Amino acid sequence: MKLYGLCNLAVVPLRISPSHKSEMVSQVLFGECFEILDLRESWALIRLAYDQYEGWVDDKQFVQISDELFGRLNGDKQHLADLSSHSFCLKLGKDEMVNILPGTTIPLLDDTKFSINNQDYLFVGDSSLPDASKFHAQLEETAQFYLNAPYLWGGRTFFGIDCSGFSQLVYKHLGVKIKRDAAQQAEEGRVVDFLQEAVPGDLAFFDNEHGKVTHVGIILDDLDIIHASGRVKVDRIDEQGIFCLDSQKYTHKLRIIKRIIE
Repeated sequence: MKLYGLCNLAVVPLRISPSHKSEMVSQVLFGECFEILDLRESWALIRLAYDQYEGWVDDKQFVQISDELFGRLNGDKQHLADLSSHSFCLKLGKDEMVNILPGTTIPLLDDTKFSINNQDYLFVGDSSLPDASKFHAQLEETAQFYLNAPYLWGGRTFFGIDCSGFSQLVYKHLGVKIKRDAAQQAEEGRVVDFLQEAVPGDLAFFDNEHGKVTHVGIILDDLDIIHASGRVKVDRIDEQGIFCLDSQKYTHKLRIIKRIIE
């Protein structure tokens, strides 16, 4: 029998092994659901429905849900919390609230209310259904909302985010699913042969001395690139790679450019 869960906290760490001392490889946001692959003491190995990413979470940081609810959550588009510094959900009947971060899934939202396992919630904030047809029109505003978010390995929020978490979250806002890690994202879409042919929203990937893709950024107008390196920032890109405006030197070697959405 398959088991399923849903994150009912603002954000929880997804770890590489079942220990609080283990490396955080990603984060699970409120409303994101997953299949439970294994249970071990106080930990659960999960596979996220959104991108099939796997890792371990503390079993006190989610609720189990039925296969019927899991199917409904993945059957239709769900509302996402809009670009705002603060939204929250009130637990109706309890004197409690859950802070909600931008890009968070608001599951089965009906006007301002939704329910998880017979717990009713009131959502206070702005939300919308992501619309990929508005991808290019809303790209720059969405990406630049995260400017100066600090770099955090495994992070997916404006309190801390890594390079591929940033590209994935921006794309999520805009209604386009991509994988979690930079190397996985580099396998998606189609190749853009020349940098001069790149358009805003294309993903640029960068490799290390061993040829492994280790970094990703989102191309903007005029060959600017927005990426998470120390913080989310805008730098220049050319055929050599990223030219850091702060240090006035090249920091990442260009490997490939991919177009995910036409």
